[in-house]
Amino acid sequence: MPTTQRPDGAYNPLDKHNLGTNVGDALLARPVVSLPPPAFPGAGVLPENEDDADAIMQLPAETLALMSWEEEVREIHRRRRLAKQQGGKEGIAKQHARGRLTIRERVDALLDPGSFQEQGQATAIPDYGDNDELTGFVPANYVVGFGRIEGRRVVVGGEDFTLKGGSPNAAGLRKSVYAEHLAVQYRVPLVRSLEGGGGSVKGGGGRRGGTVGEPVYASPRFRIIADAMGEVPVVSMAAGAVAGFPAGRLVASHFSIMTRHTAQVMIGGPALVERALGVSLTKDELGGAHVHAKSGIVDNIAEDEYDLFSQVRRFLGYLPSNIHQRAPRIASEDDPERMEEELLTAVPRDSNAPFDMREIIAMIMDRDSFFEIAPGYGTSQIAGLARLDGQPVGVLANDNRVYAGAMTADAGQKYRRFVEMCDTFHLPVVNFIDQPGFMIGPEAERNGTIRYGMAAVCAAAQASVPWAAIQVHKGFGVATAAHYAPDNYVLAWPSVESGALPLEGGVAVAFHREIAAADDPEAKRRELEDRLRSARSPYPRAESFAVHELIDPRETRPTLCRWVDWIQPRLDELKGPTRFPMRP
Repeated sequence: MPTTQRPDGAYNPLDKHNLGTNVGDALLARPVVSLPPPAFPGAGVLPENEDDADAIMQLPAETLALMSWEEEVREIHRRRRLAKQQGGKEGIAKQHARGRLTIRERVDALLDPGSFQEQGQATAIPDYGDNDELTGFVPANYVVGFGRIEGRRVVVGGEDFTLKGGSPNAAGLRKSVYAEHLAVQYRVPLVRSLEGGGGSVKGGGGRRGGTVGEPVYASPRFRIIADAMGEVPVVSMAAGAVAGFPAGRLVASHFSIMTRHTAQVMIGGPALVERALGVSLTKDELGGAHVHAKSGIVDNIAEDEYDLFSQVRRFLGYLPSNIHQRAPRIASEDDPERMEEELLTAVPRDSNAPFDMREIIAMIMDRDSFFEIAPGYGTSQIAGLARLDGQPVGVLANDNRVYAGAMTADAGQKYRRFVEMCDTFHLPVVNFIDQPGFMIGPEAERNGTIRYGMAAVCAAAQASVPWAAIQVHKGFGVATAAHYAPDNYVLAWPSVESGALPLEGGVAVAFHREIAAADDPEAKRRELEDRLRSARSPYPRAESFAVHELIDPRETRPTLCRWVDWIQPRLDELKGPTRFPMRP
């Protein structure tokens, strides 16, 4: 590295730091300290002994100030403070008046205290005067960084609605794009806090002649969003209005959740809908929680923002940080040998009488561990996460109180997504079966039930995770195939019935002439049903080794907990990408 020499050959540290010839000339009369070059770039000049240090300290104060970066450092900290002002006191007050937290308040409430490490702390849109002085400073309206949830590192990011209503400014857009990249790069879960309307027409009216659009060689914008879903857990929260691109991000998640009273999710807002379709609706009428709890756009509804944060933390607790790790198994205080007496009477002897499958799940899983996902969508199918002897598992079941548990079009879509999520993160599946078949009828045909039902069947058929199937009650038709995966462990309760068709429908089809010709058709139908039902005993399947075990229902938890121990070596090996990661 070149240096500037005094006529006597001594090394001049002031010239080395480019302080200018005027300063150097002013000091020619003072003793010059001979110092070595910096040990590494940016390391500064280090005196060799106390005399050299004293000589430097005896320089005039104005010269020492020129040697310091204090002014620039103060400016760095000033800009960081400006960036945290968000939309100012007025903008923050408006956000609070709507009953909503700001993005920075949400980050603090979600994460472990003091764990947030922001990325791009001074990112902004600045304005400079003629003398290059800073005259304006609009913070990036997207906040992103690392944090911890229950001690585990995550990436969290979200729009700042106090600035431009969350519609990204140029600086905010770059940070929002970075969120998925950051999570994938460091292999940690991504939590998005969404609130805003995406792009704005105001951003497209600039002067002509500038550079516009993305370069033709740029990677597709949605590639990293899709890739993230195959690499790390992705969670999206909506606590305010979400429209356009943010709504697309919301559904591109493994778990999406919105608040009941303050959030709405829409492709286009009321003004756009009225202009395009002539329909006048409020935000809540378009996309409130009462709409999307049933549409499947969001999985769960939170009563308020703090309930929202609690559900997010709980969901992530069942999953690994990325596909290259195992889901965290924890010590369980629930006895793996526990047997609940109520399971013996949980399924009525009357084949058509309904019962509560969720109560059965609760009695078998670790106490208070079942976390249901999308309870308001595809309601004939139950899906959720739980623990068995501390091991996180995916749980699937039929709710016979809704269409007798038949698989509808939306239930098939819910089922497929859940199986793909479990497969992506290598979670074992426990499936409680009471399946009467695909939903039938004109509405089922209009909804394309057979297509979405077969997608669920294929998802299970290609699953790579350990799978336990418990035959609880009914198992009829092609839809039953969705409840079994390769190398599954099959247990049967004595209450199980199975076949090509449900008994009642099968008798009506196969014996319709005989029933119609009888003196008492109804009595004849009951006679045929009773005779055929007696032939559907579960014992022949056990005798033929068509199931692994025919068990007392009370034995289900101990049997499954032993299975959990058996599969541990396999779970150690199940890491990395799957053939079909979850997609929206």
